[in-house]
Amino acid sequence: MVDVTRLSQRSMAFVLAGGRGSRLKELTDRRVKPAVYFGGKTRIIDFALSNAVNSGIRRMAVATQYKAHSLIRHCQRGWNFFRAERNEFIDILPASQRVSEDMWYRGTADAVTQNIDIVDSYGIEYIVILAGDHIYKMDYEIMLRQHVEAGADVTVGCLTVLREDASAFGVMAVDTESRITSFLEKPADPPGTPEDPTKALASMGIYVFNWAFLRELLLKDAADPNSSHDFGNDLIPEIVKNGKAIAHRFDDSCVRADGAPSYWRDVGTIDAFWEANIDLTDFVPELDLWDQTWPIWTYSESVPPAKFIHDEKDRRGVAISSMVSGGCIISGTEVRNSLLFTGVHTNSYAVLDHSVVLPDVIINRSARLRKCVIDRGVEIPKGLVVGEDPVEDAKFFRVSEKGTTLITKPMVERWLDAQ
Repeated sequence: MVDVTRLSQRSMAFVLAGGRGSRLKELTDRRVKPAVYFGGKTRIIDFALSNAVNSGIRRMAVATQYKAHSLIRHCQRGWNFFRAERNEFIDILPASQRVSEDMWYRGTADAVTQNIDIVDSYGIEYIVILAGDHIYKMDYEIMLRQHVEAGADVTVGCLTVLREDASAFGVMAVDTESRITSFLEKPADPPGTPEDPTKALASMGIYVFNWAFLRELLLKDAADPNSSHDFGNDLIPEIVKNGKAIAHRFDDSCVRADGAPSYWRDVGTIDAFWEANIDLTDFVPELDLWDQTWPIWTYSESVPPAKFIHDEKDRRGVAISSMVSGGCIISGTEVRNSLLFTGVHTNSYAVLDHSVVLPDVIINRSARLRKCVIDRGVEIPKGLVVGEDPVEDAKFFRVSEKGTTLITKPMVERWLDAQ
C-alpha cells in the first residue's frame, strides 16, 4: 500500500534557540535572540515555528539555554494551541544537565544528542533542524521532498548570495546535481555555483535528516573528544566527505508573492534589526506580513485598538508611513517611518522618526527621537533628544556603526543621573 501522507506529517522540527545573539548588544541582556521582538507584535522565533506549522509539521521541540524565561513564556502563551490527542505538540527542552551534572549544551548537535530519547518517543522518520533566529517564510515540505527524492544523508538549506558577500557564511561548493562537494567556513575566495560563477551558496543553518541516520551520527560524534559537537563545524563536513549531502536552494521553497524577491534576514546586529523593522513601513515591503495564506503565528494580547488624539499645530497625533500596534496611544505626537509595538504611549509635542519602539514604552513630552531602537518598558524623559548629535548620544546610549541608537532602561538612568 502506498503511503500518501505528506512528508511533513512524518517529521518533526527541532528548533535551536539557545544562542544569546551578542551582536545585538544590550537588546539581549535580558532575553535570548530568538525571543527578541520583531515586526510590531511577533518575536523572531515565530518565523521558524510558523513555517513549520504552515508546512504541515505539528511536532516540534525548542532547545533553549541562555536566559530562556522570556522565550519559554512566549511559547507557552502563544503556541499552546497544539492538541496532544491529535499527536501534535511543542516541547520546550532547556539545557538541564540530563547527561551530566556539569554538562550544558556544548554545541548545536549536542543539543539534539542530549534529547535523543525524547525525539525517539515522537516516532518520526525525518527531522528538520532549524535555527530560531532568522526572519523568512519557507515551505519545509518542498525541502523534505528533495531530500527523499535525492536519497540524501543530509539536505542543507542554502541562500544564493553574491560571491563577494559569501565570506561571512559557511559556503557550499556543489556539482550540477546539487550534491555538495565541499563545505567551507567563511572562505576568503568562495566558490561559485555551476549555473552562475558570480553567485555562491551560503548555509542557512537548516538541515533535513532521516532520524535513524542522524541518531547514529550523533552518538558517534558524542564519543569523539576532538569534536565541538556542532552541525556546521563537525557533522555536515563529515557527511560531505563520507556520505551524500545535497544543497536545497531557498529560492525553490521561499514563500512570497509572484515576482517578489526571496526574503531572508539575519537581524543579528542593531543596524540589521533596525533596518529589517523599518523596511516593513515601505509602501510595498519585501516581507509580506499581511499574507493570510502563510500567516506568522504569535501570542496575541487582548489590547484595545491604537488611538490618535489632539489636532492642533505642533500637537497632532499622527502616524505617516508607519506601523502602529494595538494598545498604543499617540497623543499629540508626530510619528514618521516608524514601527511601534504593543502598548506604546506617546505625549504631546514629541517626534518619532525612523524609530523602532518595543512594547510598553512611554515617550514623554517634547522628546525627539530619530533612527532609534528603544527597548521594552523604557520611559523616555521629557525633552530628550536622540539622533541629532551622535557624539553626544554616545555618551549615554549605544550608537552603532551606521548611526542607529539603542536606548535601554539603564542607559536612560545614566542620562538622568548626569542632568
